[in-house]
Amino acid sequence: MNSSSSNNVSTVLRSRDSYSTAVAKNVIVLALGLVINYINGTLIHTFRKHQIFYMNPRYILFIHLVVNDMIQLTTSVSLLLLSYIFYKINVSLCCLIITFVIFTTLNTPLNLAVMAVECYIAICLPLRHAEFCTIKRTYILIGWIWAMTAALILPDVFVLLATEPVEFFLSTIFCHRDNLFRHPIHLEKRDVSYIIYQIAVWLILLYTYIKIFFAAKSAKSDNREAKKARNTILLHGFQLLLCMLTYVGPVLNRTLIYWFPKHYLQVMFVSYIIIQILPRFVSPIVYGLRDKMFRHHLKRYLLCSVNVSTKPWTV
Repeated sequence: MNSSSSNNVSTVLRSRDSYSTAVAKNVIVLALGLVINYINGTLIHTFRKHQIFYMNPRYILFIHLVVNDMIQLTTSVSLLLLSYIFYKINVSLCCLIITFVIFTTLNTPLNLAVMAVECYIAICLPLRHAEFCTIKRTYILIGWIWAMTAALILPDVFVLLATEPVEFFLSTIFCHRDNLFRHPIHLEKRDVSYIIYQIAVWLILLYTYIKIFFAAKSAKSDNREAKKARNTILLHGFQLLLCMLTYVGPVLNRTLIYWFPKHYLQVMFVSYIIIQILPRFVSPIVYGLRDKMFRHHLKRYLLCSVNVSTKPWTV
């Protein structure tokens, strides 16, 4: 979506949303954000309380994904609330929020790819799993995830600082990525880098799924771990598909608005829920509810039914 269309969107949202409708939309988004962050916070609390999770690279990668989703969801919801309350905000503040949103949005597919590789090693190379998937290497990989994401977004920030006057950073704008990163080089770089980025992640998921699929097919019928890993990769693929909606969101919005021109505001709101909120809801399902070990400990905290006598490091 280009800069002019972004301004058109914001203008329509502000002028046509009645007070009650605006409040209802904000309450819905805030409620969804709080519920998802509560679940994710409970997952983090469960991870922190049990040392067994610290020793498993799979859970370390998962909890990193959960923390990343919490940051992304919090910044995204905050940005929506600010757009309704203030409409325009300071450019410097907008740059900080947008950078966090992009960082965490790009981290998710890379984290999913690394988790898929870990599943592949656990099922297809079980004797080498302890050698390849060490705790130290897991934290190094997490560092590389952030470094690779930084290589995608920080050049945009540097170009912004080099091409925009100081007055621009003291002004206010409707906080949208295209309103902030206005130089043509931003769009060209983003399109090329995202295509390469997404193709690489999808190839990793496809390769690991095929390998695990054949491992499960050739294994004995009671080999549940291979089948569970195969289903996990499928869920990763579904989660990645939802994450990719972020990149096709502008095109999707224009298409839906073309089909349903009389329901412009509803289309934009539903699009926001599907693109920004729904992908954050999948992470707790993949491991928090499907994983037997995590579920066993999670149910003690999810509804605040914590025994005060429980020691912090009990397993």
